[in-house]
Amino acid sequence: MSLLWFIIIGIVAGWIAGELTKGRGFGLLGNLVVGILGAILGGYVFDLLNITAGGLLGRLIMAVVGSIILLLVLSMLPIRKRM
Repeated sequence: MSLLWFIIIGIVAGWIAGELTKGRGFGLLGNLVVGILGAILGGYVFDLLNITAGGLLGRLIMAVVGSIILLLVLSMLPIRKRM
């Protein structure tokens, strides 16, 4: 059950991060995937900084921060879009 919550929080975080970083997103589906990966990154970053994020809201904030970081890093990469 915790895996399901992790995925749901990641998806919501990806959507929020995509809305907050207008122009840097990868579309709805891409942002959802970034959200799940961002949740992992956010957990790692918060752990490095010794910041504790408890509860559903804390985990969501952690995932959003990780997703924003990931979106910003990915937007700096020279990724070509195929036509």
